[in-house]
Amino acid sequence: MSDDDLRAELERLRAENEALKEQKSRAISLKVSQKGAVSLYGLGRFPVTLYKEQWESVLDMADEIRRFIAEHDAELKKKGS
Repeated sequence: MSDDDLRAELERLRAENEALKEQKSRAISLKVSQKGAVSLYGLGRFPVTLYKEQWESVLDMADEIRRFIAEHDAELKKKGS
């Protein structure tokens, strides 16, 4: 490969890397894990992975979780604060 080809490939890879970083930081996504659980990506460094029944239990508590957050708002911190 010529120097120009190497430079072009390097620039292409850098652009691809930046695009992946941007996509990763703003997207929340779901996947089925190797063990058949549901993994939620995009909230932090590691995914939140729970089995179907566990997610259903958490989702059933959605109103209670929202109420708890509202009641404890003054005690809770926001990410980056």
